[in-house]
Amino acid sequence: MTLTLIAILVVVLIALVFGALLGFASIRFKVESDPLVEQIDNLLPQTQCGQCGYPGCRPYAEAIANGDEINKCPPGGEATIKDLSELMGVEAKPLDAAHGVEDVKKVAFIREAECIGCTKCIQACPVDAILGAAKQMHTVIIDECTGCDLCVDPCPVDCIDMVPLHDSSENWQWNFKQVSVGDIPLRQL
Repeated sequence: MTLTLIAILVVVLIALVFGALLGFASIRFKVESDPLVEQIDNLLPQTQCGQCGYPGCRPYAEAIANGDEINKCPPGGEATIKDLSELMGVEAKPLDAAHGVEDVKKVAFIREAECIGCTKCIQACPVDAILGAAKQMHTVIIDECTGCDLCVDPCPVDCIDMVPLHDSSENWQWNFKQVSVGDIPLRQL
């Protein structure tokens, strides 16, 4: 009985020491991020589509904070350009046509009867919105799909369509703008 109690105490002591070390390391080696990058990233649509020339919205936000143009995001469109221009204090420019055109929100739709289960669309999806397994039919989780269009080209049987997402009572959302007062993030219409 005493050996069991000693073993439990040793494990608890080791856990406390490692917990203290991890706590110290998290404070000592904390990486501060640029608050401007956070604000810019919150304004971007988070489609992770790469149409801006960057691998995702966060890298594009970092580039904007470092002086890159604010008009390279087709999914965000003119509304995002306007919000970014207000935040950055620069003039709003029209969407750069070299990166695409603004379009209605679309989501991927897999014609399941034609799907061969190759998994190439799953590998291409940056937000894991496609469900399926090898040699099995795949489907898209519409609520997770950002409409980035990255799954269409890899499909060898061309069974993926981008269909417009129409507003309904099930998918309609308020369009909030992220603002902050001091360190407190707020949302407003």
